[in-house]
Amino acid sequence: MLRQLRHESGKTVKDAAAWLGMGESNVSKIEKAKQTIKAQTVRALCQLYDVDASKVDYLLKLAAEASQRGWWTAYRDTVPEWFRQFVGLEADALDLWNYEAEHVPGLLQTEGYVRALLRANRADMRDDEVHRQVHLRRERQQRLDGGQPPRLHFFLNEAVIRRPVGGPEVMAEQYAHLIKCSKLDHIELRIVPFSAGSHPAMLGSFVMMQFPEEDAPAFVYVEHERGAIYQEDPGDIDRYTVIVAELDRLSLSPDDSREMLKEAANE
Repeated sequence: MLRQLRHESGKTVKDAAAWLGMGESNVSKIEKAKQTIKAQTVRALCQLYDVDASKVDYLLKLAAEASQRGWWTAYRDTVPEWFRQFVGLEADALDLWNYEAEHVPGLLQTEGYVRALLRANRADMRDDEVHRQVHLRRERQQRLDGGQPPRLHFFLNEAVIRRPVGGPEVMAEQYAHLIKCSKLDHIELRIVPFSAGSHPAMLGSFVMMQFPEEDAPAFVYVEHERGAIYQEDPGDIDRYTVIVAELDRLSLSPDDSREMLKEAANE
């Protein structure tokens, strides 16, 4: 957010460094989340970038929270750092758009489904590792259910609900959970049917997030085998915004998506 505000104000890293009386490398580390930031530094940068008061307050709140150890750090031996960062951002989002091509999104997975997926991906995983992964997903889900949760927009490729994972009992429970979640006020669940044909999201799954006080999404998160990419360039954001709009056009309505889930469960 500070990097975006700097760009919008027309300032350079050199300008910010001179204003703060620190090296350019320090400003760069702050913008890349490689170095913590103090409240007075936030205020100083906001003054330089001519940021309005309400956004300053929000940035100060984020800075204060960033200095605290997040609940997800307890899982540092279970999940990689790049994913722990994502989990922290996930809890702060205002809107989250998630397209999944192959499996049920983590925020909607049941315990049985999680276990079956983990065993399919890594048959040699120890029982205690599986248990911690299951517990992490449960905590993520609980933290996005209470208080003021973000608005969650899920687009699922029809293959997600057609592919049996873990056997009939696991899938029956997963179908029931998806149907229940689809009725919650803050969750929109849409299925992209096979009949929609080709579409721009066929390149793969992604998550796009927008945060409070922001006029546009902040980044698009794309996982790969060895990590993840945060696409933050305005051109990338615009491209994925168009993809989401196209998914919205091609997907079944929430009610029709629920009906397809019920039919799949009966089958």
